[in-house]
Parts: sequence; C-alpha cells; structure tokens
Amino acid sequence: MLADETALQVFEPDDFGVDAGADDDGQQRALARLDQVADDARDFAAHAKAPNTLKAYRLDWAHFSAWCAFHNLECLPATPNSVALYLSDLASSHRVSTLYRRLSGISQAHQAAGYLTPTTDAQVRLVFQGIRRALGSAPAQKNAAITAEVRAMVETLSLTSLGGVRDRALLLVGFAGAFRRSELVSLDVADVSFSGDGLVVTLRRGKTDQEGVGRKVGLPFGSNPLTCPVRSLRAWLDMAGIVSGPIFRRVDRHGNVSSVRLTDQSVALIVKRCARAAGLDYEKYAGHSLRSGLATAAAMADVSERAIMAQTGHKSLPMVRRYIRDGSLFRRNAAAAVGL
Repeated sequence: MLADETALQVFEPDDFGVDAGADDDGQQRALARLDQVADDARDFAAHAKAPNTLKAYRLDWAHFSAWCAFHNLECLPATPNSVALYLSDLASSHRVSTLYRRLSGISQAHQAAGYLTPTTDAQVRLVFQGIRRALGSAPAQKNAAITAEVRAMVETLSLTSLGGVRDRALLLVGFAGAFRRSELVSLDVADVSFSGDGLVVTLRRGKTDQEGVGRKVGLPFGSNPLTCPVRSLRAWLDMAGIVSGPIFRRVDRHGNVSSVRLTDQSVALIVKRCARAAGLDYEKYAGHSLRSGLATAAAMADVSERAIMAQTGHKSLPMVRRYIRDGSLFRRNAAAAVGL
C-alpha cells in the first residue's frame, strides 16, 4: 500500500467525536455530514503536493520497497541500518541527487504512515555524507541556451509550417519568460494578454507556488520580428486557430492541431531537436536550458540579480545564482581589475 493511501485512511467519522451508534436525528445528520467532511479531507490531503512530486515519491518508494523485499528486510518501518545499506548499494550506480530524492521518498512514506523517519538517523546521515564526499554532489547541468544560441535554434524553424511556427513560439516564450517546462506547457489562452508593451503571462501555479497564488510575467516585444516572443506567439495562435484552451498543442504529421497540450518531455525534445539542427551539441541541452539561458544572458548583460529573480520567480539569491551558468565569471572580475 502506498504511504499516501495509508495516511488518508486516518480520516474516519469516529475521530471527530461522533457516536456512530447514536439514534438522535441530529447526531445522525452530523455523522452523515462528517462522512462528506472526511471525503473532503482525503481530497485535500491528496492535493497537498504536486502530482509530479507524488509520482516521484511513489516511484522512489516502490524502488526502496522492492530492494527491501529482495534482501528480506522490512520497509515500513525501515531501520536506519537498512536505509544506510540501501544508499551504499546504490552509490556506485546512481547520482547523488537521485539518492537524495530517494531519501525524501522514504521519509515521506514513513511520515505519512505515522512512523518516525529513519532518514534523519545519525548513521544514515553519516553514510550519505561519506557518499557525497567520495563521489561528489555537484549535479550534472545542461548548457544554458543564451541569446545567440536561441536565435540559432529559431532560425532552423519554418515560418510556414504549423510545427515550425509552434516551436518558434515555444522557444522564444520559454526563453523570454524563463519558464519551467511545466509552466510553459500549462499555459492556456486565458493566461496571456497582449498589450502595446508586449505580452503579460499569468502563471496560475508553479513549482514554488503550490498554493496557486499565481504571478504575472511580462514579455516585451523583441527588436527583431523573427525572434520576438510576442509576435511569434500571436502568429502561432492565429495560424493554428486557437482561441481557448491549451496554447502549446500537439501537431501531427499531417498538420492537424490537436486539443491535447504538450508534455514536459515534449519541450526537452523540441529544444534538443532545434539545437541539433543549429549545429550545437544537442545532448548538452534540455528543456531547462531556456530558463537557465535567460538568467545567464541577463547576467552577462549586467542585469541585476533582483531583476533576474523577478523574471524567473526565484525567492532567494542563492537559488537564482544556481541557474546562472557562468554568465558573470568575467563581469566585474577581480583578476581583470588588477591590470595584468
């Protein structure tokens, strides 16, 4: 049984102090109402985390559970020793970032089931620290697609085919807005507003905005019509005849526009395909290259970190600096200032 399902079983009418055997009509109505409240509580609990996060937790928990079963170990609750052995077994074949995610999945499963998590035990932390020191913890980062590279990608796309016009709009909007893949493909026509200054995009929900407060992102007109995100998006919507619903949709080989929106993976594939067509090392690019590319290009243009954060939606300087791929290495460089 999944940990999330275990956690949702705690909501029962008796837990709210109602006597299930009461004959009084008022108590029976209260009990019936609490049945609905319990259902609502289960729904709210199910929405506490983003679907992709829950999916990752389930996959990580399934992997750990299978490993424990193979080694005849209890997975729930698991002992700190079992978790430490699990990490050590995977260290030679998995990235440190993957191990960290697996620990999160194990921790969430135990907390949801009402157990103390073994992942915070000193033994587990010591083993994980040793793995990080021995194997390194720096994540493998994809290249940032800065302005020149985005232009090169866009120039490979047709101005007359639906697929080419769509991909042009996707690349330029994704870059100018510094959007995550999930944010980009989640956009609906109702989320964008064209004005004399450019395009206003309303993000209803994001990775760091799980409660759906939302934020607005401004995309100005580009100096070159062929690489302007505002004009490119307008061209795609007009050519595809899209007036409502998902903006970025599938286009089949016959040029038919589907009502189904693109997936996160579609963005990565489009970036790689265009990078390859532009003569770039396409294996070093992915969907996130657009987001990190805007941050990097802005840093190279001496844009303030606060202004970059306003576009990317980051909440802290350390986090936005992780997305700037070498964009400020030679800006205000200490060695350059000494006159060698």
